[in-house]
Amino acid sequence: MSGGYWLTIVEGSWLTLRLALGSMALAVALGLAGAGARLSPLRPLAWLGEAYATVIRGIPDLVMILLVYFGGQDLVNRAAALVGHEDYIDIDPFAAGVATLGFIFGAYLSETFRGAFLSIPKGQVEAGFAYGMSRWQVFRRILWPETVRLSIPGIANNWLVLIKSTALVSVLGLPDMMFHAKQAGDATRQPFTYLLLAGALYLAITSVSLLALRVIEKRFSLGVREVQL
Repeated sequence: MSGGYWLTIVEGSWLTLRLALGSMALAVALGLAGAGARLSPLRPLAWLGEAYATVIRGIPDLVMILLVYFGGQDLVNRAAALVGHEDYIDIDPFAAGVATLGFIFGAYLSETFRGAFLSIPKGQVEAGFAYGMSRWQVFRRILWPETVRLSIPGIANNWLVLIKSTALVSVLGLPDMMFHAKQAGDATRQPFTYLLLAGALYLAITSVSLLALRVIEKRFSLGVREVQL
């Protein structure tokens, strides 16, 4: 195994990690917005949230990535031409990858957050209002901690799947870990060696992620006691 190739693959893992973290941050924001829309008493808003979760989860990730990158780029340039902009606008592959993965996994997390919200006893919210808390205080002190605690299994599952889905963004030419692994395998005719290295790095990222998620779960589970009957 050539030292230069494996070093570029390791460097590409940092880009993969940044891509995953950026996508997850966007997915959490969209997931909360989608869950709020689906639980809204306003019918149009609830319908919009349901449509977002249903349609996006039914489209393959690779199709969405290509649709956003190539189709979105075409729409942007068409719109720019209408306002007199003559230069070609090239969408950054990293930004397109973050936007697409965040948009996709936001739909999955909307279901996770919706289930968590519905699992919180209504009496806790009513008790918060009875103590004189404002809506923001009830959300910050009661709803949000409970939602995070109940959502951690679903968040962990989506995070692990998202990390693996970052490999699809390499089709856009983004120099991530899989992009460098494929190039190294093609150049040396040893694809198994370099893809195995990429797989080991993915496994290392997911293993560290699971340890971090356990720490977060313990942090938000403070004060929760199991009742044995």
